[in-house]
Amino acid sequence: MKRIAVLLILAAAVYAFTGCKTGAPASFHPNNKYSAQVLQNELSLLQNILEANHPSLYWYTPKDSLDAYFALTHASLQDSLTEKEFRNKVAWVISKIRCGHTAVRHSKQYSKHFSRNQSPLFPLSVKIWPDSAVIIGNLNRQDSVLRRGTIITAINNYPIQRIIDSMFSLMSTDGYSDNFKYQVISFNFPAYYKNTFGLDSQYIIHYVDSSGRRNHKVLNNFYPKKDTTALPLVVAPYKVSRRDRIRMSRLSKRNLRIDTALNTAVLSVNTFSEGRLPSFFRKSFRRIRKMKIENVVLDLRQNSGGSVLASTKLTQYLVDKPFKVADTVAAINRRLTYRQHIQPWFLYWLSMHLTGKKMNDGRIHFRYFERHHYKPKRRNHFDGNIYVVAGGYTFSAATLVTGFLKGQQNVTVVGEETGGGAYGNSAMHLPVIILPATRLRVSLPLYRIVLNSDLPKNGRGIFPDVEVPPSSTAIQKGVDAKMEKVRELIQGSSKANEILRSP
Repeated sequence: MKRIAVLLILAAAVYAFTGCKTGAPASFHPNNKYSAQVLQNELSLLQNILEANHPSLYWYTPKDSLDAYFALTHASLQDSLTEKEFRNKVAWVISKIRCGHTAVRHSKQYSKHFSRNQSPLFPLSVKIWPDSAVIIGNLNRQDSVLRRGTIITAINNYPIQRIIDSMFSLMSTDGYSDNFKYQVISFNFPAYYKNTFGLDSQYIIHYVDSSGRRNHKVLNNFYPKKDTTALPLVVAPYKVSRRDRIRMSRLSKRNLRIDTALNTAVLSVNTFSEGRLPSFFRKSFRRIRKMKIENVVLDLRQNSGGSVLASTKLTQYLVDKPFKVADTVAAINRRLTYRQHIQPWFLYWLSMHLTGKKMNDGRIHFRYFERHHYKPKRRNHFDGNIYVVAGGYTFSAATLVTGFLKGQQNVTVVGEETGGGAYGNSAMHLPVIILPATRLRVSLPLYRIVLNSDLPKNGRGIFPDVEVPPSSTAIQKGVDAKMEKVRELIQGSSKANEILRSP
């Protein structure tokens, strides 16, 4: 233990020292261009790092195919490009790995620039799914035609499916679970449209009107500074204290609501990364027990993951038998050959040496998560009816919870296919590759996780027991169709129990 403590102190010191070196260029502008030679070197370096340490590089894409994708991208780098242009090329080839935890982000300088300098926006928020695209918000509040619930068929004469395919080609997901991409784009359609197609001065929006006829309308960009000042000023009735801001922030991450009429608790957990979750889970399930609640609705639709330990803690209050995190948690290498381009390399290198063990298959196994069985909580454990509400954004650690509970006798999964893979993913340790010239950031998972080796490795997510797909009608009416279905199931279950109890 003393040796581990010394190593951890050393790790903190090394991290503090290396973390100060940003390598940022003296002057930055998003339109700065990098030569073709520099970009080719960046791409080659990225490929070398991935080959050295990515645990599932060829899990869904054979090596010869992935090599061909890299070669094609390398050959396309014949002219100087801006960071955005290069980022899209890198994102395209990275998406071929089919790993949701291997994603490409702009440099910190690029992100800071646009956080300080607002630019025009595509004016519509759009919800998409395989066969439809529906408006969920219009930044032009005076528009009485393109309202919430209106179906869009094309933008600037490009069919909506072509637009979605173009966006998809620059995004990463687990295997073939594209429901994750649909949901992520729906959260911020203007940003993904701008990144993929750039901005035009005007947009021809083709849509289906209220009578079912096809029509079109021309829209302008939304300018945050100019257009926002035209909106009525809303004055808060009182000054919000720092304490209240913290409380509201936590409630947005996790909250508990009790419906006494249905004898139901709705537990919304939107992340496993923040929000003092162990304390929240403990207090919530104690309250559920004291109120003798019969139904718990666990809403994971906005949960893209986070701490495995936090997700495991939640599962222990609901699962009916001991479970382990995964069948396999293994890395291909704990020697970070290109460590100078990986941050924070030392912390992850140290962790893999302290917790990993090289096995006969030549891989470094995280044996604790492979062998340790977590037992159900005895105190405040919930044994009633459980309804897990899941969707495309249910990812990573949230997929673990859904997988642990699905199939349990008192559990019903409602909604859509999860974005996270049912068979497994690559995650656990997630340092960041920072390319030396462009400073593009690429997340690098170090462990391959096989959650359940009995399932087929088909690249799909966890499917619900009761499917509730999106619908334009529900969006137009402002109805939460998934929660309405849960309410219907609870009411049906209550009636069935009444019939069974009657003489």
